[in-house]
Amino acid sequence: MKKKTVISWSTGKDSAWATYQLQQRDDIELVGLLCTVNGQFQRTAMHAVRVELLKAQAEQLGLPLDIIEIPFPCSNEQYVTVMTEATQTLIDRGIEQLSYGDLFLADIRAYRETHLKGTGIEPIFPLWLQATAPLAQQMIAGGLQAIVTCIDPKQLDRSFVGRRYDQAFLDDLPEAVDPCGENGEFHTFVYAGPMFSAPLAVEVGEVVERDGFVFADVQLKAGAD
Repeated sequence: MKKKTVISWSTGKDSAWATYQLQQRDDIELVGLLCTVNGQFQRTAMHAVRVELLKAQAEQLGLPLDIIEIPFPCSNEQYVTVMTEATQTLIDRGIEQLSYGDLFLADIRAYRETHLKGTGIEPIFPLWLQATAPLAQQMIAGGLQAIVTCIDPKQLDRSFVGRRYDQAFLDDLPEAVDPCGENGEFHTFVYAGPMFSAPLAVEVGEVVERDGFVFADVQLKAGAD
């Protein structure tokens, strides 16, 4: 029996590649995406991707999208309340698994497992403990194409924001920076790859600094669906 599985979707490379892994399994039935969005700015959390781009990704994945709006600013208590309500909705729909793109941050995994404990929904981590250097190479060789939408300037120079996540980007990274940005050095938006039915036509707009991070505003190209 295939297990009904929802993807915790960030718009970035890790959740996209985890989705691709699940698409190839015959014991998984992918039935939807779940993504948190800043309710005030209508952009995804951390990646700061426009909602219209998020919806475009969902269309190319062929999966229904559930958007969870988070208030801004958002206290931990508010966040827990919103996520508990979202989880109850998944329970009511008979969802059996919730997939995450986490790689090796044990505290984040423990938080997710604790949140779902006793709900009947199993958290799964398709990329867990994969070495990030070969994983980055595997993603690029496999056709994943992404843009770096956010960087932490304390860890990476702002010139890296807005760049394509490709071999040249990896070659230019300082040695101390994880090639998958697993320590929060950078975040990405995926616009093409084997998990999508077709690529998205996008372009990079304004670069801004806000709340200690540097963001590149990715947009659909004019005339693109």
